[in-house]
Amino acid sequence: MSYFRSGLFSVLYFCTGMFFGSLSVLLLVLPIRLRHKIIMSWTFMAVQMLRFICGVKYELIGREHLQNRQGPVVILAKHQSTWETLYLQNLFWPASTVLKKELLNIPFFGWGLRALVPIAIDRENPREALREVKVKGLKRLKHNYNLLLFPEGTRMKVGERGKYARSGADIAVESGVSIIPVAHNAGKFWPSGEFLKKPGTIKIVLGEPISPEGKTSKMLIQQVEDWIETTVKTL
Repeated sequence: MSYFRSGLFSVLYFCTGMFFGSLSVLLLVLPIRLRHKIIMSWTFMAVQMLRFICGVKYELIGREHLQNRQGPVVILAKHQSTWETLYLQNLFWPASTVLKKELLNIPFFGWGLRALVPIAIDRENPREALREVKVKGLKRLKHNYNLLLFPEGTRMKVGERGKYARSGADIAVESGVSIIPVAHNAGKFWPSGEFLKKPGTIKIVLGEPISPEGKTSKMLIQQVEDWIETTVKTL
């Protein structure tokens, strides 16, 4: 039954993705915020389909940290699954996501991403990528977009830890905006690279906003990494 449910979800996920990807081309004439909101309805739909078809629910802990914030923030999140890339874009809307540019070349899915005007980087040119993330990230914050980054750069298996890049912390120090760290265990239920989706409840934890005041980017990313990795172990 789990294989049937996972198969049904995959079919609906890709079919709806193709629809919204095609629709995004027609939406290019609309203002960015409106276009962003329409396309984001697909990410919400995907999370709900996973919940009702595969039994993958979620519990958000730390919602009060959303209510107390003022102005845009930098979100630095653990990266284990596709799930958090979908969920966090809605939770922190409007958000500009930093991602690898290869994703923009995927038919339909990439078209939708392009319409969202993300910050797409070339990982083969790390120096230029760092400069582009900082320049464009600061610009997005000035336009009241939240900035979503996965500092490990790629999805990690449950129990593994990647090297945390300092680009998000650099932007926070330069702009003076706070960082909200995000820990979760989505990889247990939607494992990276696996077909089978496992029923259960994803726990996603938002940490208290971390101010960059008086800190270097090295100090800041270390604080973020320590909090995320410590919290993930409790989930």
